[in-house]
Amino acid sequence: MKIIMIYDQIQSGVGTKDDKMVPLQGKTTSFGPAVMMEPYLKQVDGHVIACLYCGTGTFENAPEEVSRKLCAMVKKMGADVVICGPCFNYLPYAQMASKVAKDIKHLVNIPVLTAMSKEMEDVIATTKDEVPVVKMPKKGETGLNDSLKNICMLANALHKQENVEDIVSKVCY
Repeated sequence: MKIIMIYDQIQSGVGTKDDKMVPLQGKTTSFGPAVMMEPYLKQVDGHVIACLYCGTGTFENAPEEVSRKLCAMVKKMGADVVICGPCFNYLPYAQMASKVAKDIKHLVNIPVLTAMSKEMEDVIATTKDEVPVVKMPKKGETGLNDSLKNICMLANALHKQENVEDIVSKVCY
């Protein structure tokens, strides 16, 4: 299973919450949360083929353009599944992940999911009916490993085109 991760500037490690204008970029290596997911990815025969990232300010300035470019990159790279997140409790990232995930689902037709903490309730409410939103702890809270395992489990089920209702009812909002 070939996975593409989509990050903001914080999760990519190239900026802070104040460095919002990071341009859209990508690397064909695994970094950020993808590294923490590796043990769980191995369990489902998954590997990250690319990590794409963009500053939240760059996205906010041109959401349609950034999302269109991310969709094109995802399609060109031949991902089996896309993971937008984990967003934790970062609102601008959650908003970006929601928009991009919905566009990937509808425009590229590749299985996609996102993950964020319950504090993102408004974003979750506008996303969960179109794209699965895996439950995440806030940054620094306990439960991260369980969430990462659940992300990988759901990604695998989506890739295999299994009925995901049972998994979604347990690990998503």
